[in-house]
Amino acid sequence: MVRRVVGAVVVVLVALALFGGGWVTGRLGIGRVVAPESLTEAERAFVDRMRNVALVGTFSVAGREGRNPDRYDIESVEKIGDDLWRFNASMSCCGLDGSTIPIAVPMRFVGDTPVIMMTDTELPGIGTFSVRLLFYGDWYAGTWQHGDIGGGLMSGRIEPQDP
Repeated sequence: MVRRVVGAVVVVLVALALFGGGWVTGRLGIGRVVAPESLTEAERAFVDRMRNVALVGTFSVAGREGRNPDRYDIESVEKIGDDLWRFNASMSCCGLDGSTIPIAVPMRFVGDTPVIMMTDTELPGIGTFSVRLLFYGDWYAGTWQHGDIGGGLMSGRIEPQDP
């Protein structure tokens, strides 16, 4: 009887570990990239445009005056699911030290315009965010909310960087 109970517990723990590992892999954006030949023309143009660039601009915080400088260095962007994209980016905010990390975010295309659409999305080690951010030409603009901490507007230019 004890062996059966221990065996059942082990099976449940292994199943939970496999499910948890799959969930973490999906949320972190670790894994297989969608085949480049399956990308639409707009998706392919976005991937090419977002290689070795920096998002350089400002952000505001609702209820406070002024704008604050903002910068995100993007090494690359990869499609990893139907509406899931991985930004290999570095930033010095939200407890991050500027090292490159993979950030998986939901993003859809409205015609030729990519729009990040996050609602209460947990970014491991960073926090919970709701974001609507669009990219068009050399520009980006949108809104952000960091849990209960605050929110506001953000905008700026997409600038090429040396690889």
